[in-house]
Amino acid sequence: MHDCEPTQTPDIDHAALRARYLAERDKRLRPEGQRQYLAAEGEFGDYYDADPYTPAAPREPISADIEAAVLGGGFAGLIAAARIKRAGVEDCRIIELGGDFGGVWYWNRYPGIQVDTDSYCYLPLLEETGYMPVEKYSSGRECLEHARRIGRHFGLYDGAVFGTKVESMRWDGEIRRWRIATNRGDDLRARFVVMCQGPFNRPKLPGVPGITEFEGHMFHSARWDYAYTGGDMDGGMDGLAGKRVAIVGTGASGIGVIPHLARSAEHLYVFQRTPSYIHERGNARTDPAWVKTLEPGWQKERQRNFHTAAFEAFAPGQPDLVCDGWTEVSRNLAAHLDATGGWDALADPRTFMELREIQDYRAMQRMRDRVDEIVDDPETAEALKPYYRFLCKRPGFSDDYLPTFNRPNVTLVDVSGSKGVERITPKGIVARGVEHQVDCIVFASGFEITTDLDRRLAIEPFTGRDGLSLYDHWSGGYRTLHGITSHGFPNLLWTGFLQGGVTASTTAMFEQQADHIAYLIAETRARGAATLEPTAEAQDAWCATIRDNAIDNVRFIRECTPGYYNNEGERNIRSHLGEPYGPGFFAMEELLRAWRDAGAMDGLVLDGNADGGAGGR
Repeated sequence: MHDCEPTQTPDIDHAALRARYLAERDKRLRPEGQRQYLAAEGEFGDYYDADPYTPAAPREPISADIEAAVLGGGFAGLIAAARIKRAGVEDCRIIELGGDFGGVWYWNRYPGIQVDTDSYCYLPLLEETGYMPVEKYSSGRECLEHARRIGRHFGLYDGAVFGTKVESMRWDGEIRRWRIATNRGDDLRARFVVMCQGPFNRPKLPGVPGITEFEGHMFHSARWDYAYTGGDMDGGMDGLAGKRVAIVGTGASGIGVIPHLARSAEHLYVFQRTPSYIHERGNARTDPAWVKTLEPGWQKERQRNFHTAAFEAFAPGQPDLVCDGWTEVSRNLAAHLDATGGWDALADPRTFMELREIQDYRAMQRMRDRVDEIVDDPETAEALKPYYRFLCKRPGFSDDYLPTFNRPNVTLVDVSGSKGVERITPKGIVARGVEHQVDCIVFASGFEITTDLDRRLAIEPFTGRDGLSLYDHWSGGYRTLHGITSHGFPNLLWTGFLQGGVTASTTAMFEQQADHIAYLIAETRARGAATLEPTAEAQDAWCATIRDNAIDNVRFIRECTPGYYNNEGERNIRSHLGEPYGPGFFAMEELLRAWRDAGAMDGLVLDGNADGGAGGR
């Protein structure tokens, strides 16, 4: 599985393409930025709160003291809870809005859902659970079952609180615990809280005038309504027979579901603001002979290889273990350096980035040429061609998506020039002055990923010591030590894209963070302290480290087409990757390991006695 050849890419006019990229970006920029979307709250609250899969069973409110509460039951929460339990904390409860573990894979069950990165890198804890994905790109069903497998393997169902939404959090200095209030009337008093909501937990809706006036059926792709459509994650939506359906959004969710909607509906209208790059998927079953060759540690080796391809560059002779659209640019660049004897270019960052940019442009032109090869109608094909750099938006992977637009019952409605849908009427959707009458509207409009933090978390109030609001504390940007802890918020620990290492295998990032979190909790307990918290000086020093080591990608982000990757093109750039540690994910791993090995808990204050007495260190 290591044979991986570079792709054949066409010659390009770099300057002309760059000008086209900028022009296409400008067509889609909107002055309201993220405000063009509606939050799933108030009259739209059911788009977030309602669980179409596991209706919440009535229960009495819980009043309990908890040693460690993990907020979120997706992969981040499962990994964190598993590591915390391994560190000796048995009283560790996961609190989850959904009716089971899974997170994004619990909520997103639309037909055609599938991972778009290598399963052997993405699915976490494969060696620990003894599981091997059945194919290179796992189905959503397999991802959901793997989340449940992790829950069973590590005993995480014990004490888990499902069907429960956290509504407020405040630090109670008298009892030195976090008081967590929920929509079920719970009063949970947690000594440690680990935040693991993940970036894809809260849907958002397009702020289209008239959205409340539609008389047909509407739902978000993250809350798929099989009661209306029929079918399951494999398709077969017989409930859409004879119905006209509109889908708004052509990102990852749209790419997965559109082929299935087209097979089931009488007519499908696809409303597209920005096309996605559609790479060949070429899914394949896992080869048992390959599995037999794997040595312990194989998953981390593969994740490191994937990270190299996505964020850095291959070294001479280094194989591309993943070998797909994510790694194409790096693979082609390595072939170019081989052919030209130009490996010394890696020593000069500017020259390296110039060479990589050329390979980026060439590979993306190959993607546009592929559209012409597949889509019959020239006008439709042109509208489906993306014009932006690789990784300006999440790339798509499908062998069915582009051929769908050759079907006579599918209409692509390009709304790029008008910068979106104009309005929704009682009978349908108006775009470019034309009303398209439909029976059902599906919003594949994404999630609250780079919107303001209070909107993403929707926890209010969220206060630390002396009533300090988290949203005020982070109003000018994240303020943490190692992306894990924050001054003024004792015993509160974070996972996700804040101020730490970032890698192409997101779940590997969760493991890195969970290992550190489990260490912090275990050491606080072992040293008999009640709380841990970074000093203001240590926090400020880490923020300075992040700034001093920041990757200079402002030009790249600003020139990207608007989307959640670049905060919809707003001038105050807010990356979906947070504020990454510039030296990289594996440098961050070495830094954290050295910090732990030193044993001094440098930059942290461990205060008070766990039994309630005064003191500290």
